[in-house]
Amino acid sequence: MTLVKAYAAQKADAPLAPYQLERREPGATDVEIEILFCGVCHSDIHTARNEWGGAMYPVVPGHEIVGKVSRIGADVTTHKVGDTVGVGCFVDSCGHCANCEDDLQQYCENGHSQTYNSLLQDKKTITYGGYSTHIVVKESFVLKVSDKLDLAAVAPLLCAGITTFSPLKHWNCKKGDKVAVIGLGGLGHMAVKLAASMGAEVTMLSRSPEKAKDADELGAHHFELTTNEDNMRKLAGSFNLIIDTVSAPHDYNAYLALLKTDGVMVLLGVPPEAMPVHAGSLIMGRKSLVGSLVGGLKETQEMLDYCAEHNIVSDIEMINIDQINEAYERTLKGDVHYRFVIDMKSLKEG
Repeated sequence: MTLVKAYAAQKADAPLAPYQLERREPGATDVEIEILFCGVCHSDIHTARNEWGGAMYPVVPGHEIVGKVSRIGADVTTHKVGDTVGVGCFVDSCGHCANCEDDLQQYCENGHSQTYNSLLQDKKTITYGGYSTHIVVKESFVLKVSDKLDLAAVAPLLCAGITTFSPLKHWNCKKGDKVAVIGLGGLGHMAVKLAASMGAEVTMLSRSPEKAKDADELGAHHFELTTNEDNMRKLAGSFNLIIDTVSAPHDYNAYLALLKTDGVMVLLGVPPEAMPVHAGSLIMGRKSLVGSLVGGLKETQEMLDYCAEHNIVSDIEMINIDQINEAYERTLKGDVHYRFVIDMKSLKEG
């Protein structure tokens, strides 16, 4: 075991604080990564504060990880020391169920192992995430990252990027499609960038008029206020695909009305309470309301390669690790454009 520096939540109502974490020695098929940058996802806050239940304290969050390979196991063939790599939302899965065999590890029928606050496949070893100087991960769950891009801005691609790329690819977003994005935050800003890069005509749907300028700069072709009833009536039947990134309660039926016949609305956010859907919202137009969870390893690598080819990264604000609690509060207030990323040098030197 190796002791490494980390930041952890010790209980739901306690701020994150310095913590020493034991990492396993790399096994034959393991890769040890010196973490350079780690993005701050809203899921980190939910978990650290036990808002979803099931927190196993101490919690070391972080699943948007970019770093350099520092050691490898004897049987590792896909990565070498010094390579730039990434780790996303999960670090293992059963490997033999139908979904794993189809490269859909996120839907592992036996339960994938999340990067933090989860159990490895032995069902007893707790995982600890990227708010740390190093992490040891099974070779097949380590992704290749291009050095062409700003590595700090690449980190959020490991969650926000793949979470939006996956449904755009699965529902065949292409040139000429009319795509709407609900909510301009960490996920929404990536959905706008990616959909626009795929040739879609992108409309940003928001309750906040002050976000119009940002939407335009991110690549949206149109901006529409959802608080304006005339706008909503005008937009009825407009879109092939709607990407809904909002986790606050909102009326799904109002947005389903904006779909064309055979249109699809994809839920990425998880409101804290069940949202009612009227059958007529789906039947009248053969519309689909679906959900999507991140992406498998093959698709995540495809996303990273696509972003490197098209020069797409997240818009970020860099912080030091000792600013993490302030960053949590600012995230809750929507005061970030559009993802905080921790410079892990601040933890190593702290």
